[in-house]
Amino acid sequence: MLIDSLHSQNIKSQVESILQLLQQENTLRNCNINPIQISLEKIISPKFDIVFAGAFSAGKSMLINALLERELLYSAEGHATGTECKIEYAVADKERVILTFLSQVEITEQALNLCQQLGFNTVSNIHASEVLDLLNQGCQAILEQEGGESKSERAKQAKALMLLIEGYVVNSDRIHAINNNTYPMEDFNFTNLKEAAGYARRGSNSAVLKRIEYYCHHPLLQDGNVIIDTPGIDAPVDKDAQLTYNKIQHPDTSAVVCVLKPAAAGDMTKEETQLLEMMRGNGGIRDRVFYVFNRIDETWYNQQLRSRLDNLISDQFHHTSKVFKTSGLLGFYGSQIKQTNGNNQFGLDSIFAESIKGLDGEEETPQFINEFLRYCANSGKLAPSQFRISVNSFETPNQNYVRILSEQGTTLINQLIQDSGVEEFRTAITRYLTEEKRPQLFKNLADDLEDICIQLKKHYQTLQNNLYSQPQEIEAMKEQELQRLNQQLQEVGNEFSQHMAMEINQITTNASHTFEADFQQLQSRMIHRLDELLDTFSVAEAYRSATLNHPRNATAPLIAILVEALYYLSNQLEDILIASSQEVIANIFQQLIGNIRKSEYYRQLYRLLGNDSGIEQELKQLEKDVDNAIVSAARIECDRFVRESPRFYDEGTFSIYQFRQTLLQTSQGYDCESMMEAEPAIRQLLKLDFEPKVSETIRKNFRQVINQTLKTLLLPMADKQTDVILQQYSHARNYLQQTLEKEAEDKILSNQRLLSEVEQKIEIYNHAINAINSNLQMMGLYEHLLPVINDVDEVMDVVNHEIIDTTLVNNDVNNQLLNN
Repeated sequence: MLIDSLHSQNIKSQVESILQLLQQENTLRNCNINPIQISLEKIISPKFDIVFAGAFSAGKSMLINALLERELLYSAEGHATGTECKIEYAVADKERVILTFLSQVEITEQALNLCQQLGFNTVSNIHASEVLDLLNQGCQAILEQEGGESKSERAKQAKALMLLIEGYVVNSDRIHAINNNTYPMEDFNFTNLKEAAGYARRGSNSAVLKRIEYYCHHPLLQDGNVIIDTPGIDAPVDKDAQLTYNKIQHPDTSAVVCVLKPAAAGDMTKEETQLLEMMRGNGGIRDRVFYVFNRIDETWYNQQLRSRLDNLISDQFHHTSKVFKTSGLLGFYGSQIKQTNGNNQFGLDSIFAESIKGLDGEEETPQFINEFLRYCANSGKLAPSQFRISVNSFETPNQNYVRILSEQGTTLINQLIQDSGVEEFRTAITRYLTEEKRPQLFKNLADDLEDICIQLKKHYQTLQNNLYSQPQEIEAMKEQELQRLNQQLQEVGNEFSQHMAMEINQITTNASHTFEADFQQLQSRMIHRLDELLDTFSVAEAYRSATLNHPRNATAPLIAILVEALYYLSNQLEDILIASSQEVIANIFQQLIGNIRKSEYYRQLYRLLGNDSGIEQELKQLEKDVDNAIVSAARIECDRFVRESPRFYDEGTFSIYQFRQTLLQTSQGYDCESMMEAEPAIRQLLKLDFEPKVSETIRKNFRQVINQTLKTLLLPMADKQTDVILQQYSHARNYLQQTLEKEAEDKILSNQRLLSEVEQKIEIYNHAINAINSNLQMMGLYEHLLPVINDVDEVMDVVNHEIIDTTLVNNDVNNQLLNN
């Protein structure tokens, strides 16, 4: 079911119309529209990327080959490469392949990684021909030592390195030092897809390819379906695995075929679990996931594996029906040998011709034939009454294979394909892509749109109903406004009281940035002034003052100097604290009055009364009261500085030590000179006394004084003013009657304009919804039709039977009136 570009643009414009309507409503514009945009993108996109993901050697490539019934992708055990394969649709006579090669840098990185795993740690330059020869010899020795490339992990790595080296040498003219060169198949003189795919499938060529793009004629690939084969999620090279994870998270990915290994391994690996979690985070995939447990044939020979797999599916995959058990190997080659016969030994001379060529000319057994014989002998899948098969020990595996197929024919091959599960998987994914995909994409879009459509419908119906219920005549409108007057005055008073409480709370909870900055300035000025006073304090001046007060004496004690200093510093700090506090209070009231003037209730007061009901006058008087209270508190606070700190003379403190040292110094003589020489010590002594007291004032005591004074004086004033506003009803009624006729006329015209705008929006909404519903109906999705907004009579009937918050409705309409 194709969707043409014109149809795509229509769907896009319809959905965008609804989203634009949503953004025009203040109360609805915060709705999450991201799922809608993703669903829309999936419908209009010309491509539908289906990513095959899983561990390497899970059988992804073989499963794709089986699905398309063509041997396109390279599939072999061994080292996982970073090759990404993409298969798109092409008409029959336009099939082609585009090949992109690794760079020398990337090949070197892979080769050195393999060398390290194989123990060839001294290799540094793999581009020298003698080094390549030595590496090939080393790999060949490992293969002979291990007994073949499939006998151990080390042997697989050796074979992978040999293929990488061979591919690099053979394709050196196509490999750039840094860049990834891309070539169409015509550059290789290939005339068809089979030749190009054969080249790409060859192990040495595949080893040096970064990306392969197939354009293949197959019905599964129509309607923009793109199959993407990715590297294993547990690939030895981290960046290869990351390529797959990036693809899973990419917004272009629309569906995932998760090829899992528990059938052969028994349990989910950490990487497989991470893959499933990552898929759930991509909103572009949703539930479009096919879980394929490949290598199911391993469970035929192991009861424990079979039980563990069944339990795993039952526990973790019971939520989906898209679970399949397959053997890609048996299914693919089963479909291939179905086209052969005894003349070519059922594929030994054609399909498996390359596979049976072993070392030293000895015939090897292809992996499929080993698994085929195992299936015939031990799977328990073949009914003895229908299939009488013997696997003879005196025959080679290849001989057994040819004889059994000669005896059993296509009946056995058909049974093999059926038991492989590939046919069931192909049927399911074909049905999904050709019949279910488009309806499901539209269903997802409809489900995502449903919530905002319901909200828009209710919003428009509520607005429309409220506007219809408004008076249409000037006298009726005037009467309605006068009836609402008392309520409006009460609302204004309450809003003023709440605003004042909020402003005071902002200050007392350190949430007012302006007040915090002002108070920090007060603290800074107090600290700076104390430092300045200590630095400039004159012992000589204090000595003169002390002796002046006692004319009979020609000398003065240290205590007298300290007393003069205590009075002097306290009085000077009082001056700065008063001045700074008055600035803080002035700024508080200035900002408070400014915020009140900007408020909606203040504007409403002037509309109802023609004045602010005395709010500003009350605040200015209150500012004087707060100022006087704070000044008085500042005087009391600084007056206490005259007294020494309670612990100033405690034994063991530094202050008493400093006092004694200073006394020792001043007692060296009886004239002024000995006292002046102790001036630094006296200043230090004063600093020890005053710094804690000033810190206590500016960091603890005085902040609380300001907070408490504001709360004590402002909050009662706000409550009182609320009552004053409410008592202005008679004045407000007389005032409103002077302007209400013009205002009522304007409001009626505004209501008519608003109603026209709402009806236009409803028309746009219904047009878009009807067009989307038309698509849903064509696909049989009648249960997912989106709600339309019917005529006025039904709107009135619907709204009258709903419980509506009339306050919110009126506020919404009034806000629109004000905004317009």
